[in-house]
Amino acid sequence: MESPQKQEKYLSRAIDLAIRNVDNGGGPFGALIVTADGREFEGLNRVTATNDPTAHAEVTAIRAACAGIENFDLTGATLYTSCEPCPMCLASALWARVDSVVFAADRHDAAAVGFDDAEFYEFFDQPVAERSMPVVQYTPVGTDAPTPTAPFEQWTNLESRIEY
Repeated sequence: MESPQKQEKYLSRAIDLAIRNVDNGGGPFGALIVTADGREFEGLNRVTATNDPTAHAEVTAIRAACAGIENFDLTGATLYTSCEPCPMCLASALWARVDSVVFAADRHDAAAVGFDDAEFYEFFDQPVAERSMPVVQYTPVGTDAPTPTAPFEQWTNLESRIEY
């Protein structure tokens, strides 16, 4: 973990990115990935600018960092973000193997101005049968239907696979 002074420097930059993004028609979120070797990669919220609901600042920073280091593994990196990551962004950081996340404003600050993601946190707390969006497992009905595990079997047998 970086020193408090470095954390403040990186968080200030993430907040500045968010402010500038608002001025450029984006959402009020900015993020910065700092890799283990000190490289820095910015991310901006571009949801409305690109009509991409996954283009949150944290995700765009992760995408930029992975492209920049030419690897999907960000072990050793820290994600600095102007606001507490939503569940999607937090999951993205986990998948990218980011070591830590440091944020400025929290989810309640975001909710106060219309960015309320409480329903997403609550979604995962609900029993599967009671969730607002049905998520059901496919069950093959015909003998010609592929088995649900066929892609995994193909993957397991692929000698050139890249583990992640």
